[in-house]
Amino acid sequence: MDAIQQELLAQVADLHEVPEGAYNIRANGEMAGRNITANIDIVTKEDCPGIDIRIKPGTKSESVHIPVVLSQSGLQESVYNDFFVGEDCDITIIAGCGIHNGGSASSSHSGIHRFFVEKNAKVRYVEKHYGSGDGSGERIMNPTTEIHLAEGASLEMETVQIKGIDSTVRTTTAEVAAGASLVIKEKIMTHGKQYAETDFTVDMEGKDSSVNLISRSVAKERSRQIFRSRILGNASCHGHSECDAIIMDDASVSAIPELTASHIDANLIHEAAIGKIAGEQLIKLMTLGLTEKEAEEQIVKGFLK
Repeated sequence: MDAIQQELLAQVADLHEVPEGAYNIRANGEMAGRNITANIDIVTKEDCPGIDIRIKPGTKSESVHIPVVLSQSGLQESVYNDFFVGEDCDITIIAGCGIHNGGSASSSHSGIHRFFVEKNAKVRYVEKHYGSGDGSGERIMNPTTEIHLAEGASLEMETVQIKGIDSTVRTTTAEVAAGASLVIKEKIMTHGKQYAETDFTVDMEGKDSSVNLISRSVAKERSRQIFRSRILGNASCHGHSECDAIIMDDASVSAIPELTASHIDANLIHEAAIGKIAGEQLIKLMTLGLTEKEAEEQIVKGFLK
């Protein structure tokens, strides 16, 4: 891999060398490296671009890295990855996509990830998106995530987009069975004319299922953000959705929650807050010697931490 691709890998997957354990690295539409283990198999799909990742029941303390990098201007790709996680597993999956565009043509990546998490399995899933390059071509990222949690299973998803993506539509759907738990933590920052749309839909189908959706975002300059969340409580369950956003300059942010309870013991809550940085916060930091811009940067950094 060249220096640009290595930098993208470092940004989206914290990879500075070949990772331990199972991995599949994709660069400019082609496989750039793969490794499997005794418990984790990775197989190329035959009917479409993408891979199947199969994790044996009882696998503990192992990880899978599946980053994608694009450094070729004008490349458009869609990739379909399916994860089959056996019962009683406890694993970490590191995904993420980085796009470097130094040309005039748009580059885009659409990653469609489906998770089938079996009974009592635990998954930590990390997905980072990053863009770089001084070309006029757009960097477009449209991730789709489909989650199926069996009885007692849990998935914690951390999704981060902090820099360089001009347009993104992030779609996540989930079905949560009895005693299963889903936690999604999203962090987004946009600037310039960038656009970011998030769309969560969660069906809570089982007794004592739970979901917690947490979104924190910062919109700067003329960028636009839309946050939608739908939680459907079809059983005795606990659902929580939270959207906190800082708006700056001439940006716009919309938060559109939807809660539907179809069971008398469905307990559903939504919280949303959109506002500018408080003046007293700026003044306090400026009295410590920071400029107004430096103070803003520190507040935003702490908010998205």
